[in-house]
Amino acid sequence: MRASAERALEATRPLAAAPRAVKDAALRAMADSLERHCAEILDANATDVSDQTAAGMSDAMVDRLRLTSGRVSAMADGLRALAVLGDPVGEVVRGSTLANGLEMRQLRVPLGVVAMIYEGRPNVTADAAGICLKSGNAVLLRGSSSALHSNTAIVAALREAVEATGLPADAIQLVVGGRDDVADLLQARGLVDVVIPRGGAALIERVVTESTVPVIETGIGNCHVYVDADADLDMAERIVVNAKTHRPSLCNAAESLLVHAQVAEEFVPRIVKALAAEGVTVHGDEGVRRVSPDVIPATEEDFGAEYLSLDLSAAVVGSLDDAVAHIRRYGTGHTEAIVTRSHEAARRFAAEVDAAAVIVNASTRFTDGGEFGFGAEIGISTQKLHARGPMGLQEMTSTKYVVTGDGQIRS
Repeated sequence: MRASAERALEATRPLAAAPRAVKDAALRAMADSLERHCAEILDANATDVSDQTAAGMSDAMVDRLRLTSGRVSAMADGLRALAVLGDPVGEVVRGSTLANGLEMRQLRVPLGVVAMIYEGRPNVTADAAGICLKSGNAVLLRGSSSALHSNTAIVAALREAVEATGLPADAIQLVVGGRDDVADLLQARGLVDVVIPRGGAALIERVVTESTVPVIETGIGNCHVYVDADADLDMAERIVVNAKTHRPSLCNAAESLLVHAQVAEEFVPRIVKALAAEGVTVHGDEGVRRVSPDVIPATEEDFGAEYLSLDLSAAVVGSLDDAVAHIRRYGTGHTEAIVTRSHEAARRFAAEVDAAAVIVNASTRFTDGGEFGFGAEIGISTQKLHARGPMGLQEMTSTKYVVTGDGQIRS
């Protein structure tokens, strides 16, 4: 691991200085290479899927693991989309001429060596590699053992393309090994500049508590949809069904439904029926069961759960204040949505709910770097430091000040 980190550190020098044209050419070459090696990538992925299915992996996790030709093409399209975006490196954040004549500029610069520790989804491998390369960072990719064959094939295709365009192949490296190797990575202060964990609560907790390297925390998604007293119920039904069922295994899928008491008698039976038609099991509180008695009784654990499956907790609340209080208690700071025709309710919800993304009258599934126009994303940050929400190119940079004078000295 240390040797990999040292090679990555060496790769940061030419990468940080690379002009946009070179990086964009590399991204397009990486996309072409993924498509050229699609058959090998899918063969490798089939091995992972077969092994994990035999080992008893859940259907939701297998869905996150599985690649198709369409998903490989989407990975390639994400890299091409990054090539179209502006280069954040060298961007002037602010600047001025001081009273003493000094010219001060704050510029975006790469973070350096990024260690990405993640689970399951092999498309993260290409997304992270592309975002790091475009923002001038070298990346050490530590995916889960469940996706080892897939990630190995993807990284081989990416490195081949990067090297062919004249950039160092060691800007993208796959780190393999056991728990001790992960521990070494988390302790590689001086070689690794930042660690980004992406996965379940246990992985994130381990990285946050054990790392001596600065961590950008990407959190789990216990996302809520609140249907207000003034909601358009047709709209609410469409939004709730989409937020829960479009891709239930992803972190921006809705996991909990809150319904205002004034519309519960009409809306709860309706939405329970619509969700059941999509195979969703509703875990409801007493208010939900009063008007829809066939749902499963919800427990305290249900309201705090990130199911990543076709399960949904549901509760009836007496007011917007109660909805906000429920979200503050059980939410994970990822994405929270309100459905309402009231501008005042929408304003209050957006102001009072503490989350990386607050959505008004739309599905939680829109919290995504691609949907926000960032190209691919490296994760959804739920912390409150410089990066929060979908992490695109700008979030993968730091800044430095460049001060230019003409012989000034400080008196």
